[in-house]
Amino acid sequence: MDRRILAELQSDGRITNHDLAARVGLSPSPCLRRVRQLEEAGVISNYVGLVDPAALGLPVTAFVRVRLDGQDDRHLAAFEEEVARFPEVMECYLMTGESDYQLRVLVASLAAFEDFLRQKLTRIAGVSQVVSSFALRPVVYRTAIPVDKTDA
Repeated sequence: MDRRILAELQSDGRITNHDLAARVGLSPSPCLRRVRQLEEAGVISNYVGLVDPAALGLPVTAFVRVRLDGQDDRHLAAFEEEVARFPEVMECYLMTGESDYQLRVLVASLAAFEDFLRQKLTRIAGVSQVVSSFALRPVVYRTAIPVDKTDA
């Protein structure tokens, strides 16, 4: 039942409890109780509105791989603290392989990306290599975590 609730909420975060209960086959009170339990347990961490970046003048998506001079805790923490301050960085992952980090960056133009790169990212102490790729268009973009509705 919780998985059904999660699937519905991921599809429509603004659904009323009454409509949610009807969709998952519960009465409103038990449905609300389950939602509250999922929130308290941290399974549901937040409710957000998804915004189209291009509609706000941010049509350029860059994927940036970053290598640091050192991979000790001090270098990693310093990089993570700095990169978290940049609003252009939508996602940042600590990676295995040839790069230490992978970033997804949204900007208005290639010139704005160059400015981000030169004035922000490469000025972080310890950054030794940056490799960038630009997305031509999204093919698959999901925000919903896959939940198996048959496990209910």
